[in-house]
Amino acid sequence: MNGAERLVIVRYGEVGLKRGNRALFEKLLKRRLADALRGERHGGIERPHGRILVRAAADPWAAAERAARVFGVTSTSPALSAPREPQAIEAAASFALEEALARRGCPDGSGLTMKVESTRADKSFPLGSMELSRRVADAVLSRFRGFGVRMKEPDLTVGIEVRTDEALVFAERLRGPGGLPVGSLGRAVALLSGGIDSPVAAWLAMKRGLLVELLHFHAPPFVGEASREKALDLARALSRYGGRLRLWIAPFAAVQTAIRDGAPDPYRTLLYRRAMNRVAARLADSSNARALVTGESLGQVASQTLENLACIEDAAGRMVLRPLLTYDKEETIALARRIGTFEISSRPHPDCCTLFTPARPKIRGRLEELRDIEETLALEPLLESCWEGRELAHLAHGELLPPAPPGIAADRPGSGGER
Repeated sequence: MNGAERLVIVRYGEVGLKRGNRALFEKLLKRRLADALRGERHGGIERPHGRILVRAAADPWAAAERAARVFGVTSTSPALSAPREPQAIEAAASFALEEALARRGCPDGSGLTMKVESTRADKSFPLGSMELSRRVADAVLSRFRGFGVRMKEPDLTVGIEVRTDEALVFAERLRGPGGLPVGSLGRAVALLSGGIDSPVAAWLAMKRGLLVELLHFHAPPFVGEASREKALDLARALSRYGGRLRLWIAPFAAVQTAIRDGAPDPYRTLLYRRAMNRVAARLADSSNARALVTGESLGQVASQTLENLACIEDAAGRMVLRPLLTYDKEETIALARRIGTFEISSRPHPDCCTLFTPARPKIRGRLEELRDIEETLALEPLLESCWEGRELAHLAHGELLPPAPPGIAADRPGSGGER
């Protein structure tokens, strides 16, 4: 539409309920959006009451799609700014609807239903909301004759927001993840395997405002490079939502071999998990993270009974968050499909979590027995080697970034993480 400003409307829900802290959460959300839109040409990001507006977007659809992946955002809309005149609003509504229909491959609206909703922040506008909606509906229905009208759950809703100096018009809403901006509630270390559960757990932790450090255990030569690439691809997928992430890859084969060769078979899995938590706790200390995040779900496998979870958590020495604790597998799979990790997790490349699993694992472990076994294994030097041998990958918005320049401390909190 010639002469009209193209922009993106960004809506948020929970962020707006923070009362005394609302401004802080909104400012952080604005920073996260600016980071997500890096590379998209636009004229700036504004924060009027109850909305965030990305002004003068060169490609409003691409910008809206990027913004819709930012935690804290409930929905986005490519929109137009029109003068506060009924005819200009009608023209903008027709143009917005034409674009939305073209993207759906249905240029005349045949078989689809629509409605128009109007709101007036400025009550001095001469038309009431209902009157404006009827007028715009008549205009667009005369142009797109294939449409039907439906007031409840239509296929498309043309939205009009009359503000003090402009009218914002849109015809599509892109669903956002909701939640809170990443980094608003601190840091955590998320253990990332190659399975379905752990990336979903990390995603849910980020949705609740945690900036996560991802930790993956790699076990060459027992698993190949395909397993490592799988972890990198899962981290890429998560970084599309979390902005800038760090993925740590730690060599774990020596630890597992020592446990396999020196511990009773039923206790192997519990001992693996305890060793992983010890390494994760060290990473948490180095990055000022106050909790660990795992993909454990109560009762889903033998190691996830209440007794076993308590034994595993003991080795962490800190809070362990389990976002999937009450999920069944189908619920987790559905969310993995939605966030784009399921296909990656389903690749037939095993990781170290599947190595040397006992035929009859311990169902209800006893902490005293596990500690006694660990004393005979002398794992500390191997855990130290695992820690010292870790590698770091930086990711942002789905891309693997170049290594940090020499002289930047890899363990410094914030390097490659929060901005």
